[in-house]
Amino acid sequence: MAQADDLRANGRKLTDVNTWTKLRIEAPLEPDLPIIDSHHHVWNDQRGRYLMDDLLEDIYTGHNIVASVFVEAGKNMYRADGPDEMKAVGEVEFVNGVAAMCASDGYGKARLCAGIIGHANLMLGDKVKPVLEALAAAGNGRFCGIRHGVTSDPGPAARHSLPLHMMLDPAFRRGLAHLQPMGLTFDAWLFYTQLTDLMDLLRAFPDTTMVMNHVGGILGVPPHDGKRDEIFAIWRGHMQKLAKFPNLNVKVGGLGMLRCGWDFHIKDMPPSSEEVAAAWRPYVETCIELFGPERCLMESNFPPDKQTCSYSVLWNAMKRITKNCSAAAKAAMYHDTAARIYRIKI
Repeated sequence: MAQADDLRANGRKLTDVNTWTKLRIEAPLEPDLPIIDSHHHVWNDQRGRYLMDDLLEDIYTGHNIVASVFVEAGKNMYRADGPDEMKAVGEVEFVNGVAAMCASDGYGKARLCAGIIGHANLMLGDKVKPVLEALAAAGNGRFCGIRHGVTSDPGPAARHSLPLHMMLDPAFRRGLAHLQPMGLTFDAWLFYTQLTDLMDLLRAFPDTTMVMNHVGGILGVPPHDGKRDEIFAIWRGHMQKLAKFPNLNVKVGGLGMLRCGWDFHIKDMPPSSEEVAAAWRPYVETCIELFGPERCLMESNFPPDKQTCSYSVLWNAMKRITKNCSAAAKAAMYHDTAARIYRIKI
């Protein structure tokens, strides 16, 4: 029982989840559709090892992944020395190396990490500018913007203790004000309970391009478990209001994380793409309906979403949900929107 409870709460180790997801093999649907994976990570820390070779193994399973966007992953690959505010530059330096290797044609056609979203502490206020300049230099043309996660919740979904309303803090906003003049985006990682704060931020910064991560942070673990219909209604109401801000875009994915509470990960056999599509369809279709394909970016969010299914099954699930969309809509959601927002020339 203790082992089962641990699996439910913490999921599988990356080595185990790699073996588990391979129990379900599916041929790729629409294999020629070009995809820019707009959100994934690489790391090697207490969470396990998921580096370039691991990512390559996942993406070369039949779908036409032409490029990807790396998004900051905590304090992974930070510099060991120097000022604290500059340590995050080390992550961009490392990921830019991955991007350079994948641009050499020596690792297949996919241009992994062609866009890089790093981290800068916006609570530094005006002092964040030199950090942003250092990140841009380290990215060598690939650095697109920053993500400063503000996820806060009383339950296990939030792994770090953060102020609930950080986006309302004047220091945070002074820091964010430096993004737009430098041509940088802001990736917003928050939970559905904090979406009203995002609305306030959008009103204050109408000219800053923002990308809401993971359909706005759906939760299905305590104290949010057993309330899926109620939460969906609250979330959809917020999304209707958020869609009115033209500078906001939404990443469609991140629904396979443990905090979403689907519990696919506790089963002996990983789910099929039909099962995943059935669970995720209301959220994906709502995003497309409200924001339109031109403001939707499809994402894998690997490796966190690997706790639910394989990379190939994930994209099959998305393609099942968008099966009846037009060719132009699919081109936007799977490729063009990410290429435009993150300035990826593929």
